[in-house]
Amino acid sequence: MEKNLLTLVTGGARSGKSSFGESILKDIDGQVLYIATAQAFDDEMKDRIKKHREGRPENWVTLEGYKNLAEEVQRYKGKVDGIFLDCITIMTTNLMFEEPIDWDVVSMDEVNKIEKNILKEIQDLIKVLKDFHVPVVFITNELGLGIVPENKIARIFRDIAGRVNQYIGREVSNVYFVTCGIANKIK
Repeated sequence: MEKNLLTLVTGGARSGKSSFGESILKDIDGQVLYIATAQAFDDEMKDRIKKHREGRPENWVTLEGYKNLAEEVQRYKGKVDGIFLDCITIMTTNLMFEEPIDWDVVSMDEVNKIEKNILKEIQDLIKVLKDFHVPVVFITNELGLGIVPENKIARIFRDIAGRVNQYIGREVSNVYFVTCGIANKIK
């Protein structure tokens, strides 16, 4: 595989993956594009988003969104010297729940269609970002280390997110696994 400037940082919740990912781009003098995929549905998420915003350096510009990102980031080409996307897992969640679906009775054909659409979003984004020729850091959660979830929607989510992470892991040049605030390079 051809070497590129893309990095995937994974780990569990509160493992320190975002802080580590941000440290990869901390010495960039020019602008860094921060792609924030979270939506503030409740006070807890509003507080998390606020803390993330307050912790960003002044030379970081924010793009909030989770779909059509390949198209959205085009306006930053040639204007940024690094890109940080936090996080793939939330992006996947938002794309999964975009349409009202009864997840208890959803067919596997519907699940496969949803997964295909999510993977297309990720593939399109990675294709565009590889062409930027700047360091790019993707943050994602590692979801496959625990027990098999009891409920159907959690199993579907785990499977889709896991395959999304596998795809990105194949496409990037560097992968780090973070635990207890310590990053281990695995690729």
